[in-house]
Amino acid sequence: MASDDKTSGITAALPFLPGNTFTDKTRTKYHRSHTLAYKNGYSIPSRPTVGIGGTRIPYNQLSEADLDELSNMHPSLTYGNSSTSAVPMVEFVPAHVSFDKKVLNFDAYFKQTVHESPDEYYRVRYVKVYYYLEDDSISVVEPPKENSGIPQGKLIKRHQIPCNDLGDCWHWKKLNLGIDVAFYGKIFHIYNCDDWTGEFLKSEGIELNPPEQPPADPYTQTRLKPPHTFHTPSDFDKLRQFIELDRKVLRFYCVWDDRDNMFGEIRPYILHYYLVDDTVEVCEVHEPNDGRDPFPVLLCRQRLPKERWNVPCCVGSFRILEL
Repeated sequence: MASDDKTSGITAALPFLPGNTFTDKTRTKYHRSHTLAYKNGYSIPSRPTVGIGGTRIPYNQLSEADLDELSNMHPSLTYGNSSTSAVPMVEFVPAHVSFDKKVLNFDAYFKQTVHESPDEYYRVRYVKVYYYLEDDSISVVEPPKENSGIPQGKLIKRHQIPCNDLGDCWHWKKLNLGIDVAFYGKIFHIYNCDDWTGEFLKSEGIELNPPEQPPADPYTQTRLKPPHTFHTPSDFDKLRQFIELDRKVLRFYCVWDDRDNMFGEIRPYILHYYLVDDTVEVCEVHEPNDGRDPFPVLLCRQRLPKERWNVPCCVGSFRILEL
């Protein structure tokens, strides 16, 4: 091998002219060097150190990592590290790493027309619009409400939503308070956002519009009203009177003073007032051997008017006794 190196050195020193080339008769191996081997059961490539004919290959022993570092055009590789740096170098961070788990939260609503309903013409539905800064995707979620009777939850799944027919997608620079956004033909009105979203948009130079008050849902307001309470009218209910006051009678003891007339006297009577129908009955109280007719009823059960002189009469005239 030493003779080969010496011969190759002499050949390299002579000019490449006819008569200055010499053939080494000792070279008998012209195969390619072995570069693949197994170590501990793993295939490991190795760099060839000897070329065809046994000539040693001169090269710089650098690894792949060293070659990648040399391919980087960083100034420190050429000029070295500076002793004092005026501006600190900021490490590059990809957008999907810096904006990971950072979401803009907007409050919005849309109006849904209600057909063939006598109670409502439209319904206001409140939603949450989430904008994911990681990949500029948007999702729309409606917070569930009890006994609403409509499908709720995720209305639009998370993905990049187109904003026009040219293929452009919605970007956070186009979002603001008090504007309408159209997602697949449905108009959402943004009226508010959380504190972090407002600070982020202001830090990026976007002037936020003032927050708005969302309109109330007419049907929800109707349901929140207290139910109507019905009171019994002032007039007494006849059915209730019949059910509660049946067989209940007021009894009064009274006398008829007829001493102003000839042969007049004081005669005892019993007045019955029937609560079930407001009728009056007057019965005479007989004593033994009073010589009067045994018929006890002076006035049969009937309703009596308070103003006796306004009662029309068709047959003769009658007189109501004052008891």
